[in-house]
Amino acid sequence: MAHILVVDDSPTELYMLQTLLERNGQQVTTVSSGEEALGKAKAIKPDVILMDVVMPGLNGFQATRQLSRDAATSAIPVIMVTTKDQETDRIWGMRQGAKAYLTKPVDEKQLMESIKSVLG
Repeated sequence: MAHILVVDDSPTELYMLQTLLERNGQQVTTVSSGEEALGKAKAIKPDVILMDVVMPGLNGFQATRQLSRDAATSAIPVIMVTTKDQETDRIWGMRQGAKAYLTKPVDEKQLMESIKSVLG
């Protein structure tokens, strides 16, 4: 079982992802902003972070960049989970330090495979 931090400003998305992950035996913590994600990641050291991109304040690209550059959180793999489905967005997300990039609506099998993959 992995501990997964889900970051999304939509309560509906948080609920759907949490339900899907828990159904697959994962432990889930949710936060609704990039700022919260930075603090929570340091506090709980999750195994994986699922990061939305479009959020007010610190967006997912910015939060991922900060997480990947901070020694305390740089080892935590980030999977972007977003509605932004352009190839340029995917490339930019990976450049910020994301290990995988999935578009919403998320396919359950694909999500679980990505989590398994980034955990090695």
